[in-house]
Amino acid sequence: MTYQFSCNRTYLRYDLCTIDGSTVLDPTTSTFFTMDPTSPFHVEKIRPYPRKYEDYIMGQIKELNLVSGPSSPQCTIRHESPAIVFSAGGYTGNLFHAFNDGLIPLFITASSFYPDGDFIIVVSEFHDWWQSKYAEILKVLSKHPIVALEKDNATHCFPSATLGLIAHGFMTIDPTLIPTSKTLMHFRDLLEKAYTQSPILPSPPLDPKPERRPRLVLTCRGNDVSSRRILNQDEVIQVMKEIGFDVIVFQPNRYTSLSEAYAMLNSSHVMVGVHGAALTHALFLRPRSVFMQVVPIGTEWAADVFYGRIAKGLNVNYLEYKIRVEESSLMEKYGKDNVLLKDPSAVQKKGWPTEIMDIYLKQQNVKLDLVRFRKSLKSAYLMAKKFMHKER
Repeated sequence: MTYQFSCNRTYLRYDLCTIDGSTVLDPTTSTFFTMDPTSPFHVEKIRPYPRKYEDYIMGQIKELNLVSGPSSPQCTIRHESPAIVFSAGGYTGNLFHAFNDGLIPLFITASSFYPDGDFIIVVSEFHDWWQSKYAEILKVLSKHPIVALEKDNATHCFPSATLGLIAHGFMTIDPTLIPTSKTLMHFRDLLEKAYTQSPILPSPPLDPKPERRPRLVLTCRGNDVSSRRILNQDEVIQVMKEIGFDVIVFQPNRYTSLSEAYAMLNSSHVMVGVHGAALTHALFLRPRSVFMQVVPIGTEWAADVFYGRIAKGLNVNYLEYKIRVEESSLMEKYGKDNVLLKDPSAVQKKGWPTEIMDIYLKQQNVKLDLVRFRKSLKSAYLMAKKFMHKER
């Protein structure tokens, strides 16, 4: 039998259902109906969140229904544009996941199906704070008002719909998989459009003097976070200033304005921070600026695929400062000869179970070797000065 909708469940990261014809959404039952008097009653279900491989979080994502049958509800609100349907649940409260599992896949999906940008965002597990925090980006992605399933009782008609989001990998856009060959740089252009009121122009120097100091943003963990903090942060800032940087300490939290963060980072030359979700702000860096990630013990893989890929995708100069055992607070608890510190890759060979992940991510702080870290900062400084020269 053939139906007006089909679901592709062959992908590792996501399922994708497409409705190739008129459909009626009943938000009270989270159901999309298609009418076909010649076909028997048929039902498909989907959890429209691109972490299909992770059973724990997918179990918390609301399931949506697609129903084909001889009848469907009457239409209350008729739309002329198709819908992209996805969940804003799961890990969306985390900045990294909001982009990695939400906004970037939404950009990929829209570019793949509706390159003209004429589509309606339909959100399951909608939150007011989510719309408020990402409002500028969402408005650039779609000119239409968002349809929120949990806040609506009226039936909506769409000419077609796509349920689910396409994801290419962690912080990745593969242009070979998109008909319009979009890249992460195109997503960066979208951010530029969202957070600036004027066309892109070269940033003028604040001071014409050749001795102008490069601006470095030190991204710090918030006071409500007890791990992956720089224990000797004051001394680190002093070294940064001695090398020649103007230092801005950036301590984002869930209420931080993304437009303000964008303005700060888009006008800076260097960003430095310890591995963590706050480094997602590296998406706001300009091409050819500098991004240095401090990599705690046991986070080497995640550091590269989560944030190293941002730098590569945006043509940002990327440096990693991988701490040594002596710089990790875990040494005091486990001893420098413990396999957790000496050979974390051996510990992680069978995966990243929660009990191991928590050790590296939730128990570890860093105390940087100022002599060794100074050398990395000098490299960043030379890159920043070269970038500044091209600004002129």
